[in-house]
Amino acid sequence: MNAPQKPENLNAPHTNAAWHERRLAATPRGVGVHGDFFIQRAKNAEFWDIEGRRFIDFAGGIAVLNTGHVHPRVQAAIAAQLERFTHSCYQVVPYTEYVALAERINAMVPIDGPVKTAFFSTGAEAIENAMKIARAATGRSGIIAFGGAFHGRSLFSVALTGKVQPYKAGFGPFPPEIYHVPFPMTGASFEDAKKAMEHLFKADIEPARVAAIVFEPVQGEGGFNPILPAAVKWLRELCDAHGILLIADEVQTGFARTGRMFAMEHYGVSPDLMTLAKSMAGGTTLSAVCGKAAVMDGPAPGGLGGTYAGNPLAIAASHAVLDVMAEEKLPERAQKLGDQLIGHLVAQRAVYTKRMGEVRGLGAMVACEFVHPATGAPDAETTKRVQMAALQRGLLLLTCGIYGNVIRFLFPLTIEDSVFAEGLAAFDAALAEVLV
Repeated sequence: MNAPQKPENLNAPHTNAAWHERRLAATPRGVGVHGDFFIQRAKNAEFWDIEGRRFIDFAGGIAVLNTGHVHPRVQAAIAAQLERFTHSCYQVVPYTEYVALAERINAMVPIDGPVKTAFFSTGAEAIENAMKIARAATGRSGIIAFGGAFHGRSLFSVALTGKVQPYKAGFGPFPPEIYHVPFPMTGASFEDAKKAMEHLFKADIEPARVAAIVFEPVQGEGGFNPILPAAVKWLRELCDAHGILLIADEVQTGFARTGRMFAMEHYGVSPDLMTLAKSMAGGTTLSAVCGKAAVMDGPAPGGLGGTYAGNPLAIAASHAVLDVMAEEKLPERAQKLGDQLIGHLVAQRAVYTKRMGEVRGLGAMVACEFVHPATGAPDAETTKRVQMAALQRGLLLLTCGIYGNVIRFLFPLTIEDSVFAEGLAAFDAALAEVLV
């Protein structure tokens, strides 16, 4: 047994390169890391690394920071809770703030009738529990998801995910009774989805054994693909006809990103369950499953929960996040920034007509594609080059899409106008460098 080692002084001066070497030696390769720099401090839409270099953050911790880095209201809420207690395990010693947050969420989500909410820690955990709730409430086992979906990295949630690399490769076999159909984001794919669903019900599983259909209103990792409004109505009608639960995964779309508090508000359709996480708690670990009360009460006492589920610090942060979103009108600001960004990208696409593909999004959940000039096929290599050219100019961007040819924009909704303009200028410069 190795003797405990005293860690080096974490405050000692080190370079990014030195820490990168230590990371490779101390952590497994399966935890892929995009940046070769290490963050030191952050504020709103900016952060600085340990060597003092400044970055503009158009990634937001993968859609977690709609209220920005270290929002003063969120910071103060966490500090105040830290003075009181940090943990009791809600199932052992409950606290009032958990109940009060559940009441706030119940009143906000676009779900018809009485609603109940349970809190967890991560988006994947929310998805896992939504599946448990659906199976307990219906007495059925089958789950239907969509190609291109991303629902998490735990074994059940990654089985629901519709993208092999890097999420599924090498991790099978996966849990049974999970099925995929094409995601209806265009007229053609809508027809494909309907045909695939009909075939699924004839060839693989009868509707009476399907517990739930789960979908993202806008696919995140799949490429920021908004679902067709007609398809959401179709899914609701299909579920009603067969006693199937409809689950909206709003882990990434929720909390003002799409120009509404929740993306389902764009569609006018009430799901039976919703999963929430990411920007609901300002960077602290909190997720939720909310849904129709009768459905949520499907599991028996003790069937839901978790040691850290609904952590008091995260609950306090979430209360502050909801206050900020209302007071600073972040859904409206998301729509304004999204409209501005789409207009900007469309103008750039007119310049690079053979290199930039579709520009799409909902609210401030916006993305653009890059394609080969000769064939129009997805161009992941160029996408990566644009991403890295932007990073060299201090702009952090993320890619996505089944083919890796999409750049997505996830800046904080609290971003200052001047910083937003500076980020767009850095992106333009990256395009000019790569798309020559």
